[in-house]
Amino acid sequence: MGSYRIAVFASGRGSNFQSLVDAQVRGVLGGEISLLVCDKPQAPVVQRAREAGIESFVFQPKDYASREDYEREIAAELQKSGIDLIVLAGYMRLLTSVLVEPYSGRMINIHPSILPSFSGKNAIGQALDYGVKMTGVTVHFVDGGMDTGPVIAQRAVEVVEGDDETSLAERIHAVEQQLYPEVVSWFTAGRIELIGRNVAIAALGKR
Repeated sequence: MGSYRIAVFASGRGSNFQSLVDAQVRGVLGGEISLLVCDKPQAPVVQRAREAGIESFVFQPKDYASREDYEREIAAELQKSGIDLIVLAGYMRLLTSVLVEPYSGRMINIHPSILPSFSGKNAIGQALDYGVKMTGVTVHFVDGGMDTGPVIAQRAVEVVEGDDETSLAERIHAVEQQLYPEVVSWFTAGRIELIGRNVAIAALGKR
């Protein structure tokens, strides 16, 4: 049996991508990041992948007639690389059934709130505007909706007096970078089971 192969989709700086690469280097990810998919050729994450020796599929959506057209090309790349799990890490595009259906139960996303609160864009700003005392991070399955897939893991982050978007985002991103590699390692160890909307996480050694 070959190694567990992971594709990361990202559009920006790639801080969560880097946390996954670092976990792989430390030997705690349990799988291999085989492919970066990026919709912005100039994004810093492309350079991070290059430095890590990870193959990239980089494209510009405006070069395609439709979202489905470029997703079909992505699907071909994923198949060619034998991808077991898709990890969305700051990929700023909604996905269609072209990718969501074949990778159902094998595609995850991270969101900077305790879902279902503050889904969609600017979740950190939404939380501050609402005045909550607690927000956090959610890792969830992707089901084609806007942050609506079954929840895999959540971690709380306290909102402290005087927080602005920058200070709160810094603490949330630190939690993301710790939680995301941990969740991916549950997948590579075969510990995740999806039953309806409920996610069961088996104890280590109980595969």
